[in-house]
Amino acid sequence: MRHKDDFCRSFLTWNLYDGADFTPIVTATPAQLPERVTEVFRQFLATNFPVRVKKIACEIAAKKPDFIGLQEAELWQLVIPNFRIVTYDFVQLLLTELEEIGLEYMIAVENRNFSAELPDSNGNLVRFLDRDAILVRKRYEHKIVDKQEANYKANLTVQIAGQPFVILRGWSSVDVELDENIFRMINTHLEPNAPNIQVEQAEELLAGPANTELPVIITGDLNSNADGSGTPTYGIFINAGFHDVWKEVGIGPGFTCCQAPDLLNAMSGLNSRIDFILFKNGWEPIEADLVGDKQDSRTSTGLWPSDHAGVSASLVLNCDCCQDF
Repeated sequence: MRHKDDFCRSFLTWNLYDGADFTPIVTATPAQLPERVTEVFRQFLATNFPVRVKKIACEIAAKKPDFIGLQEAELWQLVIPNFRIVTYDFVQLLLTELEEIGLEYMIAVENRNFSAELPDSNGNLVRFLDRDAILVRKRYEHKIVDKQEANYKANLTVQIAGQPFVILRGWSSVDVELDENIFRMINTHLEPNAPNIQVEQAEELLAGPANTELPVIITGDLNSNADGSGTPTYGIFINAGFHDVWKEVGIGPGFTCCQAPDLLNAMSGLNSRIDFILFKNGWEPIEADLVGDKQDSRTSTGLWPSDHAGVSASLVLNCDCCQDF
């Protein structure tokens, strides 16, 4: 007879923070753009992802999740003519840190979203690629039988130096076989600055990969407050039959957003809950916790590990509900 814990799986979702506030670029005139690019890139350097990632890896190691949904898993590059390209790959840096701790994860799937290449005021180019990714812990009993990724049809368009720029966002998913039972994990990051577009993205997700009878987990930064203030997106997922792990088994308010853009605020600024692990079709939540939200989560230089806290959870898959798949 199989023990209930055999079907217990752990998940973690975390927005890693791209490292800078892009407002100066969005509001720049063409003449101002190179200086604003330099300003933003310097803030990215100051928020120091190579240092932050060590704390992020330690927080993840404390939970040892089977599956991780990452948002703002960015790729930054400084292109210095006639010299070299300096690359900051958030996912690879995190995988390396986890491996040094003794935890092996692999990229199961990622979705590539908006990208840009802009000149700075020092004669260089700054490249940026926004990504979301699902990481899977390397364990023999997990078999990925399908993976998908796509960008949303509904996306926000802004003007950068007088030119239209589409802030492309998307989702990715994996179907995982565990002892002849299959479940689906979906990861996404919804638009924060246009409520109507955010709702359209949520509806695309619900009509697409989330429209299944498989047991489903959704991890992500939905940018919609769980208390019902702000956008209606959270309620749309709940009305579609999804349950919120934190609401079911979390203790306390579970705030996940947001620290200051420079990550140096003395006291935590987390005051809203917009990052979620949602589930339906056969999952039973066991426990939930936050990561990266405490003072001892900070780096030795005082940086919070991200402007968001992450959410971790353990759930049991009730195989009576998935035996037909």
